Amino acid sequence: MACSLYLVRHGETLWNNVMRYQGHCDIALNETGERQARALATRLAGKRFASVYSSDLTRAFQTASIIAAPHGLPVTKLRALREIHFGEWEGLNRDEIRTRYPDHSEQWWSRPLHTRLPGGETLAEVRDRAAGAVRSIARIHQGEQVIIAAHGGTIRAIVATYLGMDLNEYWRLRQDNAALSIVDVFDDDRGQLRLFNDTTHLPPNAGEAD
Repeated sequence: MACSLYLVRHGETLWNNVMRYQGHCDIALNETGERQARALATRLAGKRFASVYSSDLTRAFQTASIIAAPHGLPVTKLRALREIHFGEWEGLNRDEIRTRYPDHSEQWWSRPLHTRLPGGETLAEVRDRAAGAVRSIARIHQGEQVIIAAHGGTIRAIVATYLGMDLNEYWRLRQDNAALSIVDVFDDDRGQLRLFNDTTHLPPNAGEAD
């Protein structure tokens, strides 16, 4: 029997809105992000879930808590589900990163799997911690549905791992705020992507920040 993982990217934050890298910085949802989370909660209210998990960062935990409320479920925080640790890049936008770290940024955007961000992580480390946590969740919840609220980079790494992708190409997987993806994981750890980056629950003014 499969475990159905409902992977949810957190709602919008102020830094999403102004295109700044957040990483491990603990930024809360803005009003748009809260509306996005409520819209997804409404979409999922009629479904049955065994558990709800989230990154321990506020933006993901807030999103998970809003979605979990109609089901009366607690949210289990897991540090392993955090976003990529961008180190010295956190709080900067892409143009600032390119100006201050030209060589390092070129390496990261072409070969992120084993390029260590200044003061941060490699994508391989993100994959190992996030995909490892999700595999454990799937094994616990065979035959059940669970919600996992996390981050764009984390979800890309998880999905790319289950699809057997070259993670140096993981940036090709778009992740919008409050988007829903579903991966069915079978008892031999094989994953089948059923839905990806779906935002049909969001009203037109709910925001589309990257």
